[in-house]
Amino acid sequence: MKRYAVYYAPPAGEFWDRASHWLGRDAVTGADLVPPDLGLEAAALTRDPRRYGFHGTVKPPFRLADGAALPALHDAMADLCARLAPVQMLGLRLANLHGFLALVPKGDTAPLAALAAEVVKGLDRFRAPLTAEEIARRRPERLSLRQRELLYQWGYPHVMEEFRFHLTLTDRLAEPLAKQAAAILSAHFAPVLPQPFGIDSLCLFGECQDGLFRLIHRYTLSG
Repeated sequence: MKRYAVYYAPPAGEFWDRASHWLGRDAVTGADLVPPDLGLEAAALTRDPRRYGFHGTVKPPFRLADGAALPALHDAMADLCARLAPVQMLGLRLANLHGFLALVPKGDTAPLAALAAEVVKGLDRFRAPLTAEEIARRRPERLSLRQRELLYQWGYPHVMEEFRFHLTLTDRLAEPLAKQAAAILSAHFAPVLPQPFGIDSLCLFGECQDGLFRLIHRYTLSG
């Protein structure tokens, strides 16, 4: 694997199946899937989220630090999830996040943000420092001062108090396509959206040599 990440991914079921089919790929099996016929060119709208698989980021992708190994990361992840408690929110809703469409939580997200912060901090020793090229790709000149501090400290600008959980469904879309897609996808996902929305497990994902992310292991939050 080139990189690893900690994601929330829904367990097997209608929600996971519907989202994976929309993206055209199952990140558990690695299988390509046929998107539903919704009057949208799904393959043209989902290039980035298809690569990562349906997920919500908790700890963003990172390269392993020198001397770190996957078995140790697995053990640390298992220990961490054994101490962390599940979180629950009111549900999910579709939102337009600066042009890309995603499902975001309804209700109080503070416990989820606290959970994500613990994961970011608890596994940081496994993260290799960012290279100058990796920093440049984040366009630090466009970030706020606090986001730049977070980028240099934790390897990503949208963590800690800047964390915003979301399950991405599309690439960045121009209007009016974004408005059209939002109406269609909101109706498409409404029957399977969890209400309430609970997170009781986290997943270790890996980026394969082909650039596609796959699920490696699911850990139950049992704290």
